[in-house]
Amino acid sequence: MGLACCVLPCALQNKGHSLKEHIHILGICGTFMGGIALLARELGYTVTGSDANVYPPMSTQLRAAGIELMEGYAAQHLQPRPDCVVVGNAMTRGNPAIEYMLNSGLAYTSGPQWLAEHLLQDKWVLAVSGTHGKTTTSSMLAWILEYAGMSPGFLIGGVPGNFGLSARLGDTDFFVVEADEYDTAFFDKRSKFVHYRPRTLAINNLEFDHADIFADLAAIQRQFHHLVRCVPAEGLIVHQQGVAAIDDTLAMGCWTPTTSFSIGEDPVADWRAQLLDADGSCFNVQRGAAEPVRVNWPYCGLHNVENALTAMAAAHHVGVTPQIAAAALGEFSGVKRRLELLGNVAGMEIYDDFAHHPTAIATTLQGLRARSGSGRVIALIEPRSNTMRMGQHRQQLAQATSDADQVFWFQPAGMDWSLDSVLADSPVPAALATDIDELVAAVVATGQPGDQVVIMSNGSFGGVHQKLLTSLEAENPCD
Repeated sequence: MGLACCVLPCALQNKGHSLKEHIHILGICGTFMGGIALLARELGYTVTGSDANVYPPMSTQLRAAGIELMEGYAAQHLQPRPDCVVVGNAMTRGNPAIEYMLNSGLAYTSGPQWLAEHLLQDKWVLAVSGTHGKTTTSSMLAWILEYAGMSPGFLIGGVPGNFGLSARLGDTDFFVVEADEYDTAFFDKRSKFVHYRPRTLAINNLEFDHADIFADLAAIQRQFHHLVRCVPAEGLIVHQQGVAAIDDTLAMGCWTPTTSFSIGEDPVADWRAQLLDADGSCFNVQRGAAEPVRVNWPYCGLHNVENALTAMAAAHHVGVTPQIAAAALGEFSGVKRRLELLGNVAGMEIYDDFAHHPTAIATTLQGLRARSGSGRVIALIEPRSNTMRMGQHRQQLAQATSDADQVFWFQPAGMDWSLDSVLADSPVPAALATDIDELVAAVVATGQPGDQVVIMSNGSFGGVHQKLLTSLEAENPCD
């Protein structure tokens, strides 16, 4: 009986305990787990954590919050014994800290489960899901609510510019969460989002991704339907109009009212955007027969217009008018690593973008192309996501770059297939690099004033961002 008590879920073990109890987070420097750490610290817990790579910006956020960070996953990091171990989904059996945790009978839980049990139960949860745009749309939604005076809490897999941090408790019952379909933990293979029980659910889009854990699109749809099953009849599901994968998922059974959005004159969609500028920097939004409202902002791309529609429709469910939402979007400051402008050197704009899928690459380049005028669009792409490294999207990658003028592909070490076939099928001039310094030299040699250069990867890309800026500045010291 003594051992059985030790491995009860943390929430049951800790019921009635002081908020000064100690939790240790394994994988603390990921954006999601780092957000959990910030929320727990704000709630009054003593928080420590381990990660294989403790580095800024997350390490800076966490240390500023008074959280002790430890490099690696040593068993001694769990000594003295914490009240609970919160396990990130990157942790696997064989990890020294995991093996010690299990052998010692420590109480443990996942990040999503901890969030559900310790924070979300009494909240109006607004969850943003979908293959693309979750981070940006969650950030837009949180900012719209903040602008409307609703002081929401949030947990987002990125750092919204309007807030400067990835998570906070907020001062009201409204809580915005980025709802990821990736699995929860080594001991819980359900998608993270099934834990969140949203009252307002947004489904931006739905495509095949995460080939390392899902066999096909149907497997992903099944998880999304688990999420749909949890939304109350008095809630709302916001979704893109005319997406077969979403329609088929809802057709499995839906007990909640829905509202739809689209770009163009779709008479069926409840929320419609009409572009006033081809790049998406100005557009009208109309809900039903109501008077349209105008959004003017510095962002581009049809995907961002869709993200805005999602956020506006979700915010409307909690009482924010389209007029207030449009005004808020006009002051939206973007998200780090989502087409983030890093610098302007020698007349060239250098962007960082968290592209992880052919659709994400295509929509970002489409937006830049519409905005570029006579300037060139140059893309540096590292196919780093597990799905792309496995070659699942190799047939779509070349065509995804059709709006670029020049593409530099980077072949990361350990990739399961060669990018030579992508170059052969490229609709635009393309080159392949296997060395970061050579890649930087090639971009510097071809760059010219008016170019928009976008660096696309969901990882660090070997530090190419700063190396490129440094090299361009060295070539143009008087710029």
